[in-house]
Amino acid sequence: MKKDWWKDAVVYQIYPRSFQDSNGDGIGDLRGIISRLDYIKELGADVIWICPIYPSPNVDYGYDVTDHKTIMDSYGTMEDFHDLLDEVHQRGLKLVMDFVLNHTSVEHPWFKEAELDKNSKYRSYYLWRPGTKNGPPTDWVSDYGRPVWQYEEHTGEYYLHMNAVKQADLNWENPDVRQAVYDMMKFWLDKGVDGLRIDQLHLISKKEFLPSYEDYVNQRAEPKPFQPNGERIHDYLKEMTDEVFSQYDVMSVGEVGSVTPEEGLTYTGTDKHELNMIFHFQHMELDQQPGKAHWDLKPLELSDLKSVLSKWQKTLEHKGWNTLFWCNHDQPRIVSRFGDEGRYRKESAKMLATVLYFMKGTPYIYQGEEIGMTNAPFMRIEDYKDIQTINMYHKRVFENGYDPEEVMASILAKSRDHARTPMQWSSGKNAGFTDGTPWLKINPNYTSVNAEEAEADPDSILAYYKKVISLRKQYADLIKGSYDLLLPDDPQLFVYVRGNGNQQLLVVNNFSKEQAVFHWPELCSKDQASLLLSNYKNSDIADEMVFQPYESRVYLLNERE
Repeated sequence: MKKDWWKDAVVYQIYPRSFQDSNGDGIGDLRGIISRLDYIKELGADVIWICPIYPSPNVDYGYDVTDHKTIMDSYGTMEDFHDLLDEVHQRGLKLVMDFVLNHTSVEHPWFKEAELDKNSKYRSYYLWRPGTKNGPPTDWVSDYGRPVWQYEEHTGEYYLHMNAVKQADLNWENPDVRQAVYDMMKFWLDKGVDGLRIDQLHLISKKEFLPSYEDYVNQRAEPKPFQPNGERIHDYLKEMTDEVFSQYDVMSVGEVGSVTPEEGLTYTGTDKHELNMIFHFQHMELDQQPGKAHWDLKPLELSDLKSVLSKWQKTLEHKGWNTLFWCNHDQPRIVSRFGDEGRYRKESAKMLATVLYFMKGTPYIYQGEEIGMTNAPFMRIEDYKDIQTINMYHKRVFENGYDPEEVMASILAKSRDHARTPMQWSSGKNAGFTDGTPWLKINPNYTSVNAEEAEADPDSILAYYKKVISLRKQYADLIKGSYDLLLPDDPQLFVYVRGNGNQQLLVVNNFSKEQAVFHWPELCSKDQASLLLSNYKNSDIADEMVFQPYESRVYLLNERE
């Protein structure tokens, strides 16, 4: 197998609960995924990443695990999984599993024993602290809107949960915990799985004493002192690589929160022997107010986006490797977020693909992104299932006195459920997702936004994604080459050049709903340029060109004179 094969791969992410239901129970499953593998293959993807399919009480829909070594009944059986893995490999594709190792469900056998007996060996698998006369050990609040310490009556102590109350954090200081986790990772890799995506990796190393929440708020410390990448994180990763990843030819990617490019290089540097790549979220935080929660909205400034993406490209250019993503199971739909889900849905979705997927790194395409799925117009909190969304609504409306309309505006923009509405396969019953009642409401625009319609339209977003993926592979050497941003301060145009040797790619994008004027740069004569891709039909080359709303063009530049 080719060394570093993941550098040439395109990843398609599946949220299995919402992808395809095969048995009519309204929940997507493994057999459903098998039935859609040809669609993924035809898109041009090489790797499939599947969100957790392990047994779970579904407090956080799969990210609260009770058993890491089997399959949740609603998704199928281990036999179904083996069939899926075989079918994936028969098509020349690879399969990456999602792995949750910062926490378990409180229904996990480890925690069930730990909460009953302070002398159990599993007690030290979790983080327990005695309370004080004033309550919990610290006053920190999780991203799920609740205190991070939960009182457990049987033993009279608090356990730590950085997420939902029923997701208890594991104690990575305990070597027995680490070895148990490594054993679970090997269980799946020994089956032939081609890689692991590690959830919330940045939380596994924690500071011993959590600072006061009030101190953080008053000092406006960034990033949050209780979250980021504690001092032992790299010790753990080196150990994990030595004991697990180095023993297999697999892909490793970790979710590490709001790190800087320089910090990102400490994870992915070729001399670090840790991870192949990481998910950071700097570009995903640009439409929220600084120092506030992601619910606190502000308009995106294009200059900020250009700065963040370009810095990651340049910092990791020679030693590290980027992930390229707009969407995932935790992020709203990008065409609703940074594009125009109305009049220019198709144009802006194509533009967003052009901006990102000609950069250096491994592209991650989230289910439905390739057909331009949008945020759902759910106006009632009762229509949402996401615990993070529901907790925020109740806290802000009923505890903090926010205007319900203001809170719903944030939910309509940022709820994770926008990514989790069922995949829109057709204009038929329930969008072709299920014959039963969907576990989550389907976006009502499925009658016009669906894969069947997109496959029949040669000018669809899906067709454009296929062209982008094909060009990435055709010009892989150029895309892996140098990166230079042009016009950094232009409020409309996102322009950059990729190069390697005697050829370059010029990528020009109008990131706005107004026309924009682009002047041909001096780096190459326009007579030496040829158009490779455009999302508009009339794309003549001239010294001065008017770009239409959300117009994108990619030029191949030949050797300079």
